[in-house]
Amino acid sequence: MYEGLIFAGFGGQGVILSGKLLCIAAMNEGKHVSHIPSYGAEMRGGTANCSVIVSDDEIGSPLVPHPTAAVVLNNPSLIKFEPRLQPGGLLVYNTSLIDVKPQRTDITIVGIDANDLAQAEGSSRAANMIALGLLVKKKPDLCSLDALIKALDKAVSARNKELNDINIACLKKGYQAG
Repeated sequence: MYEGLIFAGFGGQGVILSGKLLCIAAMNEGKHVSHIPSYGAEMRGGTANCSVIVSDDEIGSPLVPHPTAAVVLNNPSLIKFEPRLQPGGLLVYNTSLIDVKPQRTDITIVGIDANDLAQAEGSSRAANMIALGLLVKKKPDLCSLDALIKALDKAVSARNKELNDINIACLKKGYQAG
């Protein structure tokens, strides 16, 4: 198993956290992982993305030029990363904030109202967890939902741990939506 993934959105949407959480969970299940964050000009409000690799074998290069899956949370991320997906890849996109439709016909496209679903659980800031839960449902070889939940305490900063109940509810809601 080899999955090269991109998580993308604007700063503050938690795309870096999503990648980090997935890596910790997959690593705890015995997989090899790589995580490379990339920030735009500003941490909050600027663009942010991360490249993640999850593999059963050692990873030769951490670069993900043509991902097998992408989670995009805003319009600029959709425009940038949809063309890079491998044919047959998976695109998870946030219909709460993305008002254009993906154009590719050679990939699987799954839209989810991530911000609104997260707000219903207590915070729209957890939209990334909705999308991550959906991704893991669609790509079960990455890791289990249980592994994601168990990895939250390691991935989330101390100042945001009070949001973990909401994060767990959102991971579960995204997983169920998948």
